[in-house]
Order: sequence, then structure tokens, then C-alpha cells
Amino acid sequence: MTAGTTSGRAPAFNPRVVLAMLLVGALAFLAMLYFIGVGEPGRGENDGGAHGAAKGLNGYAALAQLLEDDGYDVALTRNRGRLDGDDLLILTPPHFADAEELSDIIEARRYIGPTLVILPKWFAGRIPPGADVEAGKGWVTLYDAGEPYWLESLEGELAMSAEVADLSSDGAEQWRGLGYSGTLPEAGKVMAFETASVVPVVTDASERVLVGYLDDGGYYPVLDDAVGLAEADPDALDSERWNVMVVAEPDLFNNYGMADRARADLAREVVYLAMEGQDIGVTFDLTLNGLGQTQNLLTLAFTPPFLAATLCLLIAMVVVAWRAFRRFGPPLAEARAIAFGKSRLVANSAAFIQRTGRIHLLTAPYAELIAQRLAKLLGLRRAEPAAIDEALHRRLPDAPSFTARADDLRGAKSKHEALRAARALKDIERTLTQ
Repeated sequence: MTAGTTSGRAPAFNPRVVLAMLLVGALAFLAMLYFIGVGEPGRGENDGGAHGAAKGLNGYAALAQLLEDDGYDVALTRNRGRLDGDDLLILTPPHFADAEELSDIIEARRYIGPTLVILPKWFAGRIPPGADVEAGKGWVTLYDAGEPYWLESLEGELAMSAEVADLSSDGAEQWRGLGYSGTLPEAGKVMAFETASVVPVVTDASERVLVGYLDDGGYYPVLDDAVGLAEADPDALDSERWNVMVVAEPDLFNNYGMADRARADLAREVVYLAMEGQDIGVTFDLTLNGLGQTQNLLTLAFTPPFLAATLCLLIAMVVVAWRAFRRFGPPLAEARAIAFGKSRLVANSAAFIQRTGRIHLLTAPYAELIAQRLAKLLGLRRAEPAAIDEALHRRLPDAPSFTARADDLRGAKSKHEALRAARALKDIERTLTQ
């Protein structure tokens, strides 16, 4: 078969193996799309933390469910980019939150919407597997209570302080505010503000502030009226600002606190008051508790300006699939341009030289090659033409002259003359080897 032709061969791969590879690849691609769509398959939201999706004692899932049952549009966000909406944003930072990051979130919303910050108090952990208790998913054990480390590091008007104290001996576990009153679930661990920059909304029996809003120069007539303050002059205050409601005692709002009807009613009233009478939704932030994630990549792929690239990719996939299914029969494998073996290699090389018309370039090298081989056969040290002629005459008196035939080869003008002279030189070597 000549070089460059094609031949029908058996498939290089087993069709069943190829089909299995395609099926595995398709399943892997679908699984990738699924995980991109649902987000990072890491730890779940009900992880025992103090945030709106947690169902442990220190979580706020009950508050979120209560507000949703009341008809509010409640959302749990894991995307930092959604914290700048005009809903009431409820922040539940942990003990080790970044004070600068928290300050930036609150300050960025002062002219966008209201913010409710619930301070952390409890140090909690998951119930050990060997504990003698039938625990549900996300349940925790409360070990100790303490003030958040970042509280006094907040910038500007947000800087404040709080303290956890055991006030059960003097009845300080009693609370009152907004027309409600009751007791705290843990009288021995009560946290309250120790700052004059917070306007009291809910206090304990010792008049310590459990819930309040920042006294930051903003005009908050709804809040002032609710706590019994005189109406302020709107011209002397910033009427464009939204309030920042702060909660020092989380047991009034967490799942631990929602077990009591009075505390649940108070939490509902504080949330409504923080909205300043506006019909807005409620958003619980989960990013500060380590549950943040970027925007869904699958949704992003079908959102401009990435939609155009996605459509081009889909069209390209359809074209490639169509071309693959249109092919019929086994693939045609191209034959080798140069066959295996020394003879074939020599023949192809000779054909190449002949086609290029460069045979005259081989005459002198070929004469030298024959001279080397004759000198070896005659036992000469050097391949000199005169010495070769003398040795030939002694061995074969009737042998033709090597020098004359070598000169004929070097002086050949055409391809035929060169081949005739080369054969004559070869005949001398063949005569000696006979």
C-alpha cells in the first residue's frame, strides 16, 4: 500500500468502554450542575450556632418562624451582597466576630434600612454523642456566658459595653418594657448594657438596659413615642437615618426565650418597633456566623452579561454532538508514510533523492565510499586511488582501473551516466569478494 492512503480498521477502543466513559462523564456533569445549583455541600445551617437557621437553645429559628407566621417576608441570607436591602436586617454576630467588619455592615445601612443587632452571650457546644439524652439535630449544651470580645472595639457611635452578672439574688431576672413583663430563663446569667448611648426599651428590675436603640442624633419619632420620650425637633436631628436597635440579653429573642409567651410577644413587638411602622420584610444574616457563600454560579451563568457566553457554549455542544452522531462506520486510519524495515527506508530515501533531481550530489561521496571498502578488502591503510590501482593489478591483473571509473562517476552529466559509472565501481568490489 502506498504512503498517504487510508484503510478501514477496527475501532481503536472497545465501544462498550467508550459508552461507559460517556455515561460516567454525563453523570458527573449532572452532579456538578446540581452541586453548583445548591451551593457548597459543606456543614448545614442547623449547626448549633447562634443565628436565624439554628434550632438549638442559642439559635433564632423560632423567632424567624414566629415572624413568618405573623405574615412577614422572612429571608435567611448567606450572601454578603444582600445585606444592603431595605428590609429589617437582624445581625447575630458570634463572640469572635470582626468588629471592623460588623461596623462597616451597620454603617453602610444607616440610610438604607433599619438594623437589629442581637449580642451573643452563651458559649455553647453540641451535645456529646455519649450523653444520656435524646438530642435532636442542632441541639446544644450551654456551658457559660460572657460578653462579646468585639463590643468595645466598635467604631464611632456603635462603641458600647455590656456585662454579664448573676442578679438572681435581688430579683433582677425580672424584665419589663413596651407594656410587657416577665422573667428571664437564666436568672444567674443576665447581660445588660453599661452605656448612656443606648435609649432603654426593655430593662431589668435594676433598671439596666436589656434592649435599646442607639442615641445617635437620628430622628426616631415612632421609637421615642414607644418608650415615652418627648417629641424631638426634626430640624435638629437627622431625619434620613434609620435606627439601630441593639439587644444585650439574647434570651429574650433566642429559642430558649421563645419558650415563654411573654418573651415571644416582646420579641415580636421589638421587631415591629425597629421597622418604625414601615411595611418591610425581615432578613436574618448568616454570613457573620461563617455560613456565607458567593452567588449561585449556575444562576449567574444565565444572567447577563454571562448569558451570551452560556448560549454560545450550548450551541457549540449541540454542533459537536450532531457531528459525532452523523459519523458512520469505523474511523479510517491513515497508513504510514514510511513503512517499517531497512529496505523500505532505503527505497523511500532513494525515491526522494530521485524526485528532487539531486543524484549528481551523491557521485563523489559514493566514489569515496567504494574507495574505503576496496581499501579494506585489499588490506590497505589508506584509501588512495593509486595504491588501490596497484593492489588491484597485483590481485587481478585484468581488473579495470579504479581511478578511471571513479573519475567517470564524478564527471557524470546525467542520471543514466551516474548510475552506469556507479555500477562499474560496484562490479570491482563484487569481483574482489567472489
